[in-house]
Amino acid sequence: MGINHRNLNTLTVDTGLTARLRPRVPSGTVLVAESGIRDAGDARRMRVVGADAILVGEALMRSDDPRTLIREMTRVERE
Repeated sequence: MGINHRNLNTLTVDTGLTARLRPRVPSGTVLVAESGIRDAGDARRMRVVGADAILVGEALMRSDDPRTLIREMTRVERE
């Protein structure tokens, strides 16, 4: 199940949405936090609040070094 942090009407982003909605997601459901995840710190916060995966787009497109960004974000999983 994906939780999109971007309000598609206003285009504002609320990365706290995953934390607020996680308790409503049935146990055993893979939860994907989507939009507004810019760096490893954001990825870590999503993991802490219960996201199983993240969807990252804009941060990779804007990054001068997407390979390093991916490496940093995937390190969160192993910590």
